[in-house]
Amino acid sequence: MATLDDRAATEGMPFMPEMLQYTGRRFTVSRRVEKICDTVGKVSPEPSVSRRMQRTVFLDDLRCDGSAHGGCQAGCRLYWKEDWLKVLDSDTRADHTESSNASLAAHTEASTRAERDRDGQREKVFRCQATEARIASEPLSTFDPRQYIREVTAGNHSAAHVVSVLGPAALERGWLWARIAGSRILRTLRLRSPRSPAVTDAGETIGFSRPPDGIQPGDTVRIRPREEIARTLKRGRTRGLWYDLAEMSVFCGGTFTVKDRVQRIIDDATGEMIELTSDCLILEGVCCSGEHSSRRWFCPRGIYPFWREDWLEVVQRAPTRSEVGVDH
Repeated sequence: MATLDDRAATEGMPFMPEMLQYTGRRFTVSRRVEKICDTVGKVSPEPSVSRRMQRTVFLDDLRCDGSAHGGCQAGCRLYWKEDWLKVLDSDTRADHTESSNASLAAHTEASTRAERDRDGQREKVFRCQATEARIASEPLSTFDPRQYIREVTAGNHSAAHVVSVLGPAALERGWLWARIAGSRILRTLRLRSPRSPAVTDAGETIGFSRPPDGIQPGDTVRIRPREEIARTLKRGRTRGLWYDLAEMSVFCGGTFTVKDRVQRIIDDATGEMIELTSDCLILEGVCCSGEHSSRRWFCPRGIYPFWREDWLEVVQRAPTRSEVGVDH
């Protein structure tokens, strides 16, 4: 409580009611948060720019359950400022005690909502760590080499791993710029070859068969191959949901358990609650790595990608309550 300002934040980062359940308990620092991708300042399917964050860590894989934020199901990893933590020796015992600080609970609860102007009217929106991440960070150039050095010195990644990610990325980026420069030169000299037919997905898309009651949490699914998913896309989307080719395709062919059906999420940029009316799934252990997209290298947020049922095929249905002998 002593570290928080009147907006229940430290260095711009809110301490949220969903975090109270973890106070007094012992966890392992899983990652230092040296940088994050910016999903607030740039709203588009293009790769987001990065931002520098300091004195912040992740603990294990603790995630927000959305209980104090309208039931948001995004499942974001929780940021922990160093001021909120106490380092323990390996032989130090930390007993779990439920937080009884009513003032802290009330202060954090009051900070979950904010007001903003919309068409001349004041409206209430949600405020959380994701919506405030831009305030709690500062701009970071993609070409600042210190960010990649920090990933090594902080113990997040080995030097070999950093090189293994950046090496191919640099070659790919160099090849792209060479193509752009070459096309401009050819255009200037008017030696450009006749334009080949554009690759477009403006035609009819297809959908795959799905269970009548939809794919449900607990079901085991296999992610379809890229070629099959591509047949469902129109301008990179299936029924409005963007398919992140770089980060999601690495999971194609894998078998995973459905974690949840997502029905509502908070928009990072506006704080508005978005109600999803079509199928949207998240899978156990399937998170964005930040290692396959330009300008997001080594972002540690581990955001859950959203999946359409058309992109998945059911391998095994989860048992129903009656099948496991649950008394209704």
